[in-house]
Amino acid sequence: MPIPAELPSGALLRLSSIIAPHGPLPVSKSTWWAGVKSGRYPKPVKLGPRITAWRATDIQALLLDGAG
Repeated sequence: MPIPAELPSGALLRLSSIIAPHGPLPVSKSTWWAGVKSGRYPKPVKLGPRITAWRATDIQALLLDGAG
């Protein structure tokens, strides 16, 4: 399930819509967070103490680069 290209430029995505099984990247949570830490995946935006999201433009760029 790809991320729609029509998202507003300021759209934010939660992790569940980015990684498997519902998102386009077939990686686990632990692999995702290791990739964020190493710089392979984009840095998150903290919206609150327990809410983390990623900019849709960063995820679209990641998908276009073929990373995952």
